[in-house]
Order: sequence, then C-alpha cells, then structure tokens
Amino acid sequence: MKKRAVSVLLAAAVTMAAVTGCGGTTNGSSEVPAENAEESKTADAGSTEDAEAAGEENAESGSYKIAVVKQMDHASLDEIASAVCEELDTIAAENGIQIEYEVYSGQGDQSVLTQIGTQVISEKVNAVIPIATLAAQVMATCAEETKTPVIYAAISDPESAQMTGIDYVTGTSDALNTGFILDMMLAQNPDVQKVGLLYSLSEDNSTTPIAEAKEYLDGKGIAYVEKTANTNDEVITAASSLIAEGVDAVFTPTDNVIMSAELAIYESLADAKIPHYTGADSFVRNGAFTTCGVNYTELGHETADLAYEALTAGMDGLNDYYRMDGGIITVNTETAEALGIDYSVFSEMGEVTEVVTTEE
Repeated sequence: MKKRAVSVLLAAAVTMAAVTGCGGTTNGSSEVPAENAEESKTADAGSTEDAEAAGEENAESGSYKIAVVKQMDHASLDEIASAVCEELDTIAAENGIQIEYEVYSGQGDQSVLTQIGTQVISEKVNAVIPIATLAAQVMATCAEETKTPVIYAAISDPESAQMTGIDYVTGTSDALNTGFILDMMLAQNPDVQKVGLLYSLSEDNSTTPIAEAKEYLDGKGIAYVEKTANTNDEVITAASSLIAEGVDAVFTPTDNVIMSAELAIYESLADAKIPHYTGADSFVRNGAFTTCGVNYTELGHETADLAYEALTAGMDGLNDYYRMDGGIITVNTETAEALGIDYSVFSEMGEVTEVVTTEE
C-alpha cells in the first residue's frame, strides 16, 4: 500500500533559526543537544536489519526509545509535544513497560532538523514522532534507509506534503475546515467586504486552506488581500499592511510561521478593530479572536497511541494518516472585548470554549 521514495521531500523545506533540545524518560527531562551531523552520519551503521533487530530486542525486554521532534517552539507544537509525552507515560504505566523519550526542537531550520534526524536514527530509536510538516518530511527522509517508524503529528495536508504512500510513515492530521471558519466570520459580520489572508509561503499547511479561502470568498463576491511572511519581522510588517489596506477581518490557517508571531500582532489588529480568524486554538490563546479546529492535547494523545500501535503491531495495518475531528470553537474573550464584538452567534454553530491571552 505504501511504496514511495522520500528523497524529494526536503525540496519544500524552509530555513529559519537555531536549535534547542530537551528530553526525558517516562518520568523526567533534561537538556539534549543535537550531535554534530557529520559525526552522527559516520556513527550511523543503521541498516534496516539493524533497526529491526534493535526494535525486536527492545520489544522483548519491554523497553522502547522514542524521539519526539518539534519543528519549532510555539504554543501549538509545545502543547502537542507535552500531550505526546503525557500519553507515553500513561502507556508505559498501564502496560508495565519502559518508554524512554527525548524531545527535540529544530526551530524551523531544515539543517538542524536533519542533524537531529541523523542523530536519533544512528542511536537506533524505535520510533520518531515529528510534530508539524517540515519536521515530518525531514524525519521521513532520515529514516528512509532504516525504515524506522515515523508517526507524525499535525500535518494539515499530508498529500500536498508528499507524506502518503510511504510504508514506514503514518500520523495524525489537523486538516482545517476552512469554509466553516469563514462561515463564522460572516455570521459575526455579514457586511464583510474585504478579507486579509495572512500566511507563509514556506508552510505546506497553508497551501490548501488558502486556496479554499480564495474559492470561498470569490464565490461570495468578497475581495481579499494576500500578505505573506517568513520571519517574525515580516509577519509584523504584513499585519501592518493589512491594517493599512482597511481589511474587515484576517484569516490565517494552521501556519506555524504566523503562529510564532501572533503575540506580536494581536494587539495591533485588535486596536484596528480587525478580528483575526485562525486555524488553531493556540493562536487564540496568544491573542487572536477565534478559531474552530482540533484540540491539540487530544491530537497528541492520539499520536502517542498510534506510535505504540505501530511499535507493537507493526505498520502494515495502518492508514497513511488519521484525520482528527475538529468542531471546537475557541474565542479569546479579552480580544473580543477589545474588538467590541458580540460572539454569541457562535453558540448556534457549535460548542464554544472561552480563553484569555497567555504569553506561552
């Protein structure tokens, strides 16, 4: 079912910053720096047989080693990583086994992610859990020779990211219901005439929902203005441009680049009375107005469960990916007050969770 080489995956990569690492076992954590990539490659005797032998040995002894690799540090990915580790702890306790895990962050830098991937594969981990698209693409490439199971979390569009049809890869998708979020926008303000589309061209997660947003708005006869950015400073500039353009609202999908800068732009948008509709509740907790999407704690738990299933039952019976159900409307009440918006109409559209801004 899953038969495809992955050496082309890195062509879609982005480069951004440096590396941090932290890690732990099922009951602790410590700093874990990435090793020199060249040294890791030299130390990697990792053939498929080696990896399988290591996995079988660990399975027989009731012990597993897992690498959790975040694409970068921000609220959504941090929440997923914490949930993955929490569920791994639960799995270990319930099954009387030991699961040792390390959590790494590549800070959005392809070269650092490659360094981490080379290192963990050379250390013969039993599985890798990458979080977000670029991390998953890099880890899949690093694991191509050994076929180490890669169980990713939070790829919005696995097909566009070329993460389907690979026999050692599966994961969870946080695919966005773009139309519903735009329905929320029009339910709250039927007089919207111009929408800002704020996203990063380097984010595969944004490709499909932005195309869907354009199609939706075209169908409604609503104008839109696109602004893209790849760094925090560029995000701030793009947001300022949308304010100057006089947009009535802004839409951003599950875009990691924009998410990492949300704390820097939400006040300006609120001061301009422009609601920011987004693809994840982490945006909202960092000041955006609202979203309707996946619960990332649940997604992290499901990903950890899927990883354990892959380790104990094998990859053969698993789907290319598993789409998580969304449907939870999250509203930042502080931002709503600053905007002067009555969001009671959302209660007619689904379950509403109210949050306030937290700088995490």
